[in-house]
Amino acid sequence: MSTAATTIELWPGASKDSIGEENQGCPSLTLYPVASEGLSSAVIVCPGGGYARRAPHEGEPVAKWLNGLGISAFVLNYRVAPYEHPVPLQDAQRAIRTVRHHAEQWGIDPNRVGILGFSAGGHLASSAGTLYDSGNQDSADLIERQSSRPDALILCYPVISFYEYGHVGSKRNLLGEAPDEQLVTLLSTEKQVTDDTPPTFLWHTADDAAVPVENSLLFAGALSRHKVPYDLHIFESGRHGIGMAVDHGEAYLWPELCANWLKKQQFA
Repeated sequence: MSTAATTIELWPGASKDSIGEENQGCPSLTLYPVASEGLSSAVIVCPGGGYARRAPHEGEPVAKWLNGLGISAFVLNYRVAPYEHPVPLQDAQRAIRTVRHHAEQWGIDPNRVGILGFSAGGHLASSAGTLYDSGNQDSADLIERQSSRPDALILCYPVISFYEYGHVGSKRNLLGEAPDEQLVTLLSTEKQVTDDTPPTFLWHTADDAAVPVENSLLFAGALSRHKVPYDLHIFESGRHGIGMAVDHGEAYLWPELCANWLKKQQFA
C-alpha cells in the first residue's frame, strides 16, 4: 500500500540557482513510500529526456508500479542542461545517500536501494552504478558519509556509450560541444563496469531509432565479462521512449519480467 507522495530537497537549505524551467525544483526527490510491516526495498527512478528535460511518463507511473510491488519509490528530479557533468551524477549519488541516511525513518532496508533509469536517465543510473564511492566518513554532512553504490540497476533503453552508438544530444548536453576524450571514456559506462558493478536488468527494442540497441548489448557484454549477474531482454520492435509500454504489443511484458527479477534480487 502506498502513501501520499512528498518532495524533499537533496541539499536542504543550500542556495541554488535555477537555470531554465526544466531545472525548477531541482535537485530533489519525490517520495512514493509504501506502508509495510517490515522494511521495504527502495528504487530511485531517473526519467529520460536527453539530459535536456525529464519525461513525466517515465516518473510517477513507474513509481506507482514499484509501489504495487511493495517497493518504496523515489523519482529523482536531477539537473539537466545547461548543467553538465558532474552535476547530474552528483544529484544521483546524493539521492542514493539520502535514501540510505533516512532509511530507518522511511522504513527502508539500506542494503536494498536500487536505481532505475530510462534513456538518458538510464545513462545516469548506469553512471551511478559504475562511478560510485563509499562515502566520506570525515564529512560534517552525515548524508555524505553514506555509500553511493546502488544495490541493483534497472536500465530501460539506456544511453550507455558516447562512441559509435552514442546518442548525440545526450552527449552534447552532458559533456558540452568538445569534451575531453578522457571524459568521453569515463562517461561511456560500458568501459567502467567492474566485478563489483551491481546486478542489472536491461531491456531495449531492437529497432530503436534514437538510442541503438547496441547500447544495452555493450553494457550486458561488459557485465558478462566481469561475471556480474544480469537479465537482458530485447524486443523485436518498438519506438524509443515507450515507458511502461502498456499499449505495446511486445514490450508490455517488461514490467512483469522486471518484477520477477526484482523478486530474485529480494527487492519485491
